[in-house]
Amino acid sequence: MKEGEKVRNAASSSSQNYSTVSEFILIGFSNFPQHFLLTFFLLFLLMYLFTLLGNLLIMGTIWREHSLHTPMYLFLCALSISEILFTVAVTPRMLADMLSTHRSITFVACASQMFFSFTFGFTHSFLLMIMGYDRYVAICHPLRYNVLMSTRDCARLVSWCWAGGSVMGMILTLIVFHLTFCGSNEIHHYGCHVFALLKLACGKGTAAVTTGVILVCVTALMGCLFFIILSYVFIVAAILRIPSTEGQHKTFSTCVSHLTIVVMHYGFASIIYLKPRGPHSMDSNTLLATTYTVFTPFLSPIIFSLRNKELKNAIQRSFRRKFSSLGF
Repeated sequence: MKEGEKVRNAASSSSQNYSTVSEFILIGFSNFPQHFLLTFFLLFLLMYLFTLLGNLLIMGTIWREHSLHTPMYLFLCALSISEILFTVAVTPRMLADMLSTHRSITFVACASQMFFSFTFGFTHSFLLMIMGYDRYVAICHPLRYNVLMSTRDCARLVSWCWAGGSVMGMILTLIVFHLTFCGSNEIHHYGCHVFALLKLACGKGTAAVTTGVILVCVTALMGCLFFIILSYVFIVAAILRIPSTEGQHKTFSTCVSHLTIVVMHYGFASIIYLKPRGPHSMDSNTLLATTYTVFTPFLSPIIFSLRNKELKNAIQRSFRRKFSSLGF
């Protein structure tokens, strides 16, 4: 009888310890040699700063240039905001841990980082979807464009994207952090990545929650991708009906930057989340994850500013006006 009570007390005490995890350890880049860490730190810091400055430049140009006050550039401005916020949610912590020996993160801070990365990540995907819809309306229904894409409708679409991203982030974060965490508290990632964190969870509901999180993420992201592909099927069909080759090229050029970002966004995400679970080293997985959290945000403003002729010309005009006012 006493032995049974001891077992129950031990189980109760163990369960209580599991449910009161106060912090996690982010392994991240800790296994890399010191000289590599310094190189990666400088590289990622420069890319982070360029991401911020590039997106701020795009937002400032769109704000100043009245010719860019159109639905497409309103969506691009919202996309730049989500890009900045997603980067700020993940990268500064990663950079700080590269130079620190104390890589712990509190339970609350970990949950907050996961919520914001989910929120801004899903918002980014939703915005890419409505940008595809915008191109579809502009090319396939040009005469109804001003009616279907009025300022009020555009603002409503952007609001729904942000609301949808916030709801997804809140639901997934609450589901994950209602689990019991036991055993090791070491997260084999440089951030509170959902799948790295789920590996630390225990209990009967862990497998079901993991499956549910995967299904929710895949359904939402693949749903966005499906609507983007559907938009471009109609866009390509409409472009092929244009009689002149020049007209076809000119029309398709308005979609190139968006299409490039979509391919890059989903391409890098697929490499990370859909790669086979083979015997990959932790170091290679860590570097691979940076393609989505560092490289994609870094490349986005470059692609939009170089591949979008109207935006590129507006940026050049802004610089010329700035330099001329300074007397250069």
